[in-house]
Amino acid sequence: MSIAGKTVLVTGANRGIGQALVGEALRRGSTKVYAGTRRPLAHGDERVCPLTLDVTDAEQIERAAGFVESLDVLVNNAGIALYDDLGNRDLLEQHLAVNLFGPYNVTQAFLTKLTRSGGIIVNNVSMMALAPFPVTPAYAVSKAAAFNMTQSLRALLAGRGIKVHAVLTGPTDTEMTRGLDIPKASPESVASAIFDGVEAGDEDIFPDPMSASIAEGWRMGDIKALEHQLASFAGAGA
Repeated sequence: MSIAGKTVLVTGANRGIGQALVGEALRRGSTKVYAGTRRPLAHGDERVCPLTLDVTDAEQIERAAGFVESLDVLVNNAGIALYDDLGNRDLLEQHLAVNLFGPYNVTQAFLTKLTRSGGIIVNNVSMMALAPFPVTPAYAVSKAAAFNMTQSLRALLAGRGIKVHAVLTGPTDTEMTRGLDIPKASPESVASAIFDGVEAGDEDIFPDPMSASIAEGWRMGDIKALEHQLASFAGAGA
């Protein structure tokens, strides 16, 4: 699917990768971009429609779904990443609320519209879905769960004509990684690579140099083959 002429919704659109995704969607010719943020957002392009959307707030999600008339591409980008040692259950639950149940609830709210358009879901789940970074294990746990959900939705929604993409982002120069002294990709380059992957039909998108280094091994590996094998049971179980 080309982004040109499409309606796109990006959550967590106020900064970092989310903000860059809004700009990239506009650059590629999207007719309307809903910018989902927790606080009001002003934008100079008339194609951008600010949308108050805290992904942990059921009422805001419901209102947003009622406000958006049609939707081609849903990008679940909103997320949190806090340092921890898995010693605080509340912190783990906070990560799950935003990084797992946030995209789950937003996706469910927009499924009818995405089914109608034969649309696309893009979940930004992080490389840590595959291997945890020891100083942010709660984040990694939530992203691993979000990746598994993404794979499951990919199989379950194929019959509705909806395509589901996972973005396995590596280190990106955003507020989340500000304290880490490591090489980082720019949000703009990551956003561009994400939409490149969507337009190319890549199920799993590796949008930066670090994640791209494992892309071929993942796509050709036994786990990916197993995913496809198990996905074939989706129709039989329906």
